[in-house]
Amino acid sequence: MKTGMCVLILLILLGTRVQAQKAENIFIITTDGTRWQEIFNGADSALLHDTGFVQDTALSCQLYWDPSPEERRKRLMPFFWNVIAKQGQLYGNRTIESKVNVKNIYKISYPGYNELLTGYPDPLPILNAPQYNRNISVLEYLNGLPEYRNRVAAFTSWNVFPFILNSRRNTMMQNSGYAVLSDTAESIRLANKVQDSVAHKDKTRYDLLTFFNAREYIRLHHPRVVFLALGETDEFAHKSRYDLYLQQLANVDKMIAELWYAVQTDPFYKNNTTFLISTDHGRGRREKWVKHHTFVPGSGEIWLALLGKNILPVGEMKGIKTVYQSQVAATVAFLLGEDFRSNRSIGKPVFLPGAEIRTAAGDKALSTPVFETLTLTNEK
Repeated sequence: MKTGMCVLILLILLGTRVQAQKAENIFIITTDGTRWQEIFNGADSALLHDTGFVQDTALSCQLYWDPSPEERRKRLMPFFWNVIAKQGQLYGNRTIESKVNVKNIYKISYPGYNELLTGYPDPLPILNAPQYNRNISVLEYLNGLPEYRNRVAAFTSWNVFPFILNSRRNTMMQNSGYAVLSDTAESIRLANKVQDSVAHKDKTRYDLLTFFNAREYIRLHHPRVVFLALGETDEFAHKSRYDLYLQQLANVDKMIAELWYAVQTDPFYKNNTTFLISTDHGRGRREKWVKHHTFVPGSGEIWLALLGKNILPVGEMKGIKTVYQSQVAATVAFLLGEDFRSNRSIGKPVFLPGAEIRTAAGDKALSTPVFETLTLTNEK
């Protein structure tokens, strides 16, 4: 018997929406340039067996290959498929009519993160360069509200994020690239020493260092809104190292799992926190997987995962309307019971199944009943 179908039938019989309380906290997690193909199908056979992209194909196959796509994806990302797929929601498996697309025309990192965080696919040329963002992000908006002031924190591997988040215009806590994290805690002072010892500091910090800083800061200070942006998946892809790309994606899955465990064993966060996980852009297919931009098909194809407070356990979404990256920022605010106000025309929240949350304005019910929006595929 399908668990999801039972939920569907129950809601239809009740003939009403579930009135839900807002989440108290939200974590936005991204892993740069990660394709939907690996998320939903696991390792790509054509790339995994290509010695031009994989140093040791036999060993990589031992680690990540299985004839079944369902088993392959579990091998690569066990937390996604053993926890999120059973307790949360996954969008973007194009083989079952679930699409998540970017709207910006550039399909590179800065425009992608701008669209994801501001809800505005800016048409003006934005390069992956240190230029201060003219658009207001949902992080900046939330940090300006009394309830969240100085309770918003961003930890990012890529050193361009202070410009994407416009650090000169707001006061939210940011730690990007190899910037030192100012804190008196012994664990963070030791992390700073390790970070300082890195001989070659590139534009993207090692994700494990970014993750450690975020985890310790969260444990010590309990921010209510966290943005964690990991970057090495994209770095390895641009270096044509499919084996290392897969390894890093497996590491990302482990980091998210560890963070979820930390959240669910901390009384401050337990059962009142939502994880929203996504990426900034897609990538090309087959031999073009290393690239992404306007003229590379597949670059605008992304994915979205949700877990936690008010996220019904319906698994993979099937046969739904296309979700856009520009909807993420408003969705973040909606889950917190807020109505994101911007200086731009932004995307509306994703219609999440089942739960109705009223925003702070009090006059907006932004969700839709589960039986009006999707087909449920999660099996017991």
